[in-house]
Amino acid sequence: MRIAYFTHSLASCWNHGNAHFLRGVLRALMARGHAVAAYEPEGAWSLENLLRDHGEAGLAAYRAAYPDLASERYAAVEDVVERVAGSDLVLVHEWSDPALVAALGAARRCGARYTLLFHDTHHRAVSAPEEMARFDLSGYDGVLAFGETLAAVYRAQGWGRHVFVWHEAADTRLFHPTAEERAGRDVFGSGAGPLPHAGDGPGEGEGVSATTSDLRQGGGALLTDGFDPSNQTTHAGRREPVASGSGSPEGPRSGLIWIGNWGDGERSAELETYLFRPAEQAGLPLDVYGVRYPEAALATLRRYGVRYHGWAANAAAPGLFARHIATVHVPRRFYVERLPGIPTIRVFEALACGIPLVCAPWDDAEGLFRPGRDYLVARTGAEMERHLRALRSDAGLRAALAESGLATIRSRHTCAHRAEELLAIAESLRAPATLEATA
Repeated sequence: MRIAYFTHSLASCWNHGNAHFLRGVLRALMARGHAVAAYEPEGAWSLENLLRDHGEAGLAAYRAAYPDLASERYAAVEDVVERVAGSDLVLVHEWSDPALVAALGAARRCGARYTLLFHDTHHRAVSAPEEMARFDLSGYDGVLAFGETLAAVYRAQGWGRHVFVWHEAADTRLFHPTAEERAGRDVFGSGAGPLPHAGDGPGEGEGVSATTSDLRQGGGALLTDGFDPSNQTTHAGRREPVASGSGSPEGPRSGLIWIGNWGDGERSAELETYLFRPAEQAGLPLDVYGVRYPEAALATLRRYGVRYHGWAANAAAPGLFARHIATVHVPRRFYVERLPGIPTIRVFEALACGIPLVCAPWDDAEGLFRPGRDYLVARTGAEMERHLRALRSDAGLRAALAESGLATIRSRHTCAHRAEELLAIAESLRAPATLEATA
């Protein structure tokens, strides 16, 4: 099958979480023999910010981790619409220009033979409906929504059976346990056996089960291999990105890590309640990576003694995680209050590394995971502190959570699983030249 995906950027993950999932799922489709092409606009905001902050060196981690991926840049909408005319399946991400969305829909209405899908991985459908109203989806065969509550929004708009839940997932060719863990080295000091390697195909995790029957409430450690943060340097006042390294930690794991962007105040209070204060009170050093931290946010980090490192490429995240004993998931407010049940992709990636995780309150409404086994939930800041203290002192708890979380990812939530789901959706939508109206 010839598949085209229109993304904001494949090369840059600077404040662009969709790139994480997209890279993994495109690679999984390629592994199944499909011809895949990615298209991104000239002057993409994420890429421009990455190059401004880090120059071409900012792309090194992506290029090293994904040598088989590339994207074509376009300026004129008409030209790129013509370029994909021979495709069998075309997907358009919601962070695309409305003019592009409309032009592809018009081509489909006029008889283009491809199946055309709109891919929504954001909360704007409920937080900024006026922005989403600019998209003309009348020519689309269907919508891919990254959670059931978001899919329900589209159903209410008349999409009915033409909206599909397509969750994000972990790229397990990059996010997986460390070489030490796969070889059986006891990184937790618990006497636990080796963690199995997370394969990239559906079903490869079958037969792996969690071994703990008395998981106590606690937090989450991140144990992965990838890029080496010790190689980070600066010059000319510019922070350079993490470079590639040995793929395993040099010395004991310690402290907490959180990788996330400050954004627009969507979780400022929650970060203080469920991350900064509990980490300080539990006596665990905290390293934070991300972008868009204004001075007021940086002042908050300094007040709690947090070490802020700026942006890190997603391809570098496994190596960063491998140096720490825990991480925390703090969802944005819209995913708690308006779109419950949708986790950040960091949950999938962390668990894929075979690690424990502690979550601030969120409702796993779709049963994606096994709360209390795959990760632990803190309903208050005080409970988060207790979880972090427990994880710091209980290696058996950490090991049991790691094994359980990895088993769930392997059995249900790899990019290979999502590739198979996408192909099934496309097959169900094989449409005649005259498109049935869906919206």
